[in-house]
Amino acid sequence: MERRQLGNTDMQVSMLGFGGAEIGFEGASISTVERLLDSALDAGLNMIDTAECYKGSEELIGQAVGYRRKDYYLFTKCGHASGFAIPDWDPDLLAQSIDRSLKRLKTDYIDLIQLHSCSEELLKQGDVIEVLQRAREAGKARYIGYSGDREAALYAIRCGAFDTLQTSVNIADQEAVELTIPEAVQRGMGVIAKRPLANVAWRTGEKPVSAYHEPYWERLQRLRYDFLQEDLEQSVEIALRFTLSIPGVSTAIVGTANPNRWVQNAELAGKGVLPEAQLQSIRSRWRETASGQDWRGQG
Repeated sequence: MERRQLGNTDMQVSMLGFGGAEIGFEGASISTVERLLDSALDAGLNMIDTAECYKGSEELIGQAVGYRRKDYYLFTKCGHASGFAIPDWDPDLLAQSIDRSLKRLKTDYIDLIQLHSCSEELLKQGDVIEVLQRAREAGKARYIGYSGDREAALYAIRCGAFDTLQTSVNIADQEAVELTIPEAVQRGMGVIAKRPLANVAWRTGEKPVSAYHEPYWERLQRLRYDFLQEDLEQSVEIALRFTLSIPGVSTAIVGTANPNRWVQNAELAGKGVLPEAQLQSIRSRWRETASGQDWRGQG
């Protein structure tokens, strides 16, 4: 699998990364996660991203592939209480959360610790950033990053504290393509694309039940991309390759609890970036349709 430089870090990351949300929220079994991650690592995956609030995700990853720790870069996020009797974003919470993540993930260091959709107001106060900086100084994390969108992401870029930006980029969510990614790249930050498949909101042809998926469904009804009328595998391929074609994106995180899905997605991503004409056609359609709409980046 193609590997790309993650900004000014020392990491060459697989262009397709594994996202740990689904295995946590869907309650995947340890045997399922072992099969999933072992096969993904064997297929070229070298980056796993999770978060302390993804239910049992960190524990599952630690149990499943902790013994292969040298085979992958490990990213996680912090900010939500998730079991601690401390308010979200309290500096003590962040410090305790990082220590707990190390234990859950069965490692003595995390390659990248990220603030998880922290507001611009909190970022400006500075103390949440300082917790991550101290973790880096103590050797608990090698790099620090910000995960989020919109104006908060722009502040995170401009404050100069972070090594990476994780932000939403897909066929239904392109605000970051102009608002944040170019400046992040200019400042040497690595860019990680989340939600690269727009939650495959078009999968069934019917409005999703989940409110989390609904905004993308509504947008896609307006965008009416021709390729979404193709069979599902082909439409997923184009959507994924679109995200990987955005200049500056180093890796796209795809989550699944299906042991076969990640390898299938890796094969699709392996077809490379989209032809320039196709990429620009999708971008033009977005600009025309999103103009005048409040289609902001989705967290």
